[in-house]
Amino acid sequence: MLDLINFSILPAFLLIFVRITSFFVTLPIFSYRNVPTHFKIGFSFFLTWIMVYTVDIPELAFNEMFPLLLIKEVIVGLSLGLIAYIILSAIQIAGGFIDFQMGFAIANVIDPQTGAQSPLMGQYFYTIALLFLLAVNGHHLMIDGIFYSYETIPLDRYLPFEETAIADFVIHSFNRMFIIAFQIAVPVVGCLFLVDIALGIIARTVPQLNVFVVGLPLKILVSFIVLFPSMAIYMILIQNLFEVMLETMRNLLGLLGGA
Repeated sequence: MLDLINFSILPAFLLIFVRITSFFVTLPIFSYRNVPTHFKIGFSFFLTWIMVYTVDIPELAFNEMFPLLLIKEVIVGLSLGLIAYIILSAIQIAGGFIDFQMGFAIANVIDPQTGAQSPLMGQYFYTIALLFLLAVNGHHLMIDGIFYSYETIPLDRYLPFEETAIADFVIHSFNRMFIIAFQIAVPVVGCLFLVDIALGIIARTVPQLNVFVVGLPLKILVSFIVLFPSMAIYMILIQNLFEVMLETMRNLLGLLGGA
């Protein structure tokens, strides 16, 4: 039985397994706490088994440089999953903008991925975005990203550490994330801004009216009236967000690969 096992591919198998497992640690959907850990490990194992026979495997051995290759694989996997999560966080930030204007900022829910409190509308939008991502097989594209990463960053190549380029890339990614979050929140936040102006005018013209009592339910009503017709626009923005996420992952791979 042992003669049938090719032990020469064991170093490459471990490196691929480490990169895929690290990728799933931070990747949206797969990194959720309610996804069983043994499922993540098993899925990573079988995905590694497939990739071992589909990617180019260089000659590797267990030597003094092998731990450095393992660290490199961890950095690549975590970076790809983390940049995807950062871009998708634009949805929760947009929900935070909307909650602050609606008056829902004091009512937060628990994010199942991080275990921290997240905005109510942000979690609502995030759930819709994840369902839309699964409906269009976006998770397949993310898995393709880790598969094609071996063309840019082979197993036996080390990372070129360019601190300035990586810092500029992270800043640019954060800028794009906040711009998309602002675009998602603009319809509701803009209407609520007009409601605030109207309430201010009413407070000056009709002092007997308590705008603090009337304002909160009025803003909630206006928010939902604007929210439902705007769902088509949100779907377009979420689709653009997925494209930005995949583009950012490709650019990060090129940066880490020295392209």
